Amino acid sequence: MPVTGLSHITFTVRDVDRTACLWRDGLGASEVYDSLAKNHSVSREKFLLLGGIWIALMEGSPKGRSYQHVAFQVEESELDDYEARLRKLGVEIMPQRTRIPGEGASLYFYDYDDNLFELHAGKLHERLKAYAAWR
Repeated sequence: MPVTGLSHITFTVRDVDRTACLWRDGLGASEVYDSLAKNHSVSREKFLLLGGIWIALMEGSPKGRSYQHVAFQVEESELDDYEARLRKLGVEIMPQRTRIPGEGASLYFYDYDDNLFELHAGKLHERLKAYAAWR
């Protein structure tokens, strides 16, 4: 039987409350659960919903930076607003990387625990078309 979809994405963070604020105020997620003192998993956790995706924040010790990241789909017209909100929350916005025409605009940022995220305004079929044309 094949995989039927994405269940959830879990991030290890030092401060669950601070990071949940980033997700709520910076990205528009809604908080749906906080374990508080009743930990049913390995540590305190909060669950959020963002674009129908279940995000789990687990308290712990993050491992450091890499290019491994999660990209969320947004409209290109919203990127400036997201950038302003994220800067206000004090996260590190990365410089734009070189792109080919048609690849789609992106905003990359690190959260407080060095997890890398991308807000991307392109779609897979558009990127494949751009890559094929660029050869």
